[in-house]
Amino acid sequence: MTDSKDLTVIESAVPTFQTSASLPPALITQAGEAPRNAWHDFFGTIQNYYTRRAYEHAVRRFLDWLRSDIAPEQIRPAMVGRYIATHTGSIPTRKLHLSALRSFFDLLVERHIILINPAASVRGQRYQAVEGKTPEITIEQARTILAGIHIERKNGIDRTMPLVVGLRDRAIIAILIYTAARAGAVANLRIKDFRYDGSQWTLRFAEKGGKSREIPVRHDLQEYILAYLAAIADWKERGTEPMFRTAIRRTRSLTSHAMNNIDICRMMKRRLADAGLPVHLSPHSFRVTTITDLLMQGVPLEDVQYLAGHADSRTTALYDRRQKKVTRNVVERISI
Repeated sequence: MTDSKDLTVIESAVPTFQTSASLPPALITQAGEAPRNAWHDFFGTIQNYYTRRAYEHAVRRFLDWLRSDIAPEQIRPAMVGRYIATHTGSIPTRKLHLSALRSFFDLLVERHIILINPAASVRGQRYQAVEGKTPEITIEQARTILAGIHIERKNGIDRTMPLVVGLRDRAIIAILIYTAARAGAVANLRIKDFRYDGSQWTLRFAEKGGKSREIPVRHDLQEYILAYLAAIADWKERGTEPMFRTAIRRTRSLTSHAMNNIDICRMMKRRLADAGLPVHLSPHSFRVTTITDLLMQGVPLEDVQYLAGHADSRTTALYDRRQKKVTRNVVERISI
């Protein structure tokens, strides 16, 4: 949520890519029109904003690392290898940078700007994640944060008024818990994505990679969403509008701008602080807890994999903290 301390509405939409605002580094600019066009075409065709930003940072950092008087066709595998070897980032970061360089130089080869891809033969450091790094939120902590959200305010002596921001935040956090959806997918929800099929309510998520999934809504989540939508006038006729929108701090009224995943992360940090819970937790923490909880109850891995939207069950296994819980039990038994 992007709140303002005054009544000025600040749009929080993810910025769009603009070629004119992303000028190539000197090495590309000096090499001529073809490399400049390749630069703009490469980054202009990456649809995901965050992938585009990460890849551009990686390629730009490498080209800035090279001598300014070198031409693209003079870049050799040894230069890429030396750059990756001296890179100060983590192993996953170095692997991402190497992947970005390979993709970028592939296009230069296709455009006949260079003869070989200098990053193709460079091998990154081996890295295998046995367990994901996302911190796990406990079931009790999840219940605490839900219960601690105020959904109404006093208005007069014995009257209460719905607090739309509280209803919104409770609905968002409940969706994160009960659907294991990513924050970005929740931010992308439109009102029309909450639908009744004649027997139950469902949520249709637009996931990363162009995937679309429809998840049934359990009874308590249904109540939370309907309570939030009831605070929005004519919500059934506003299907194409964002389901979750930013708010103005002082008035606590909603704007017309959709929340993005960063807004949801900030909202959760505030709710964690209000509940006295560790603020290092994130919306992704709910995915860890939900996946682990279902697996501990014996739900088949393939069912949990579909709920999480993973193409590979090995990715789902990274969220499984059952082994971690066993390990803690073992070390507690050490008698020293």
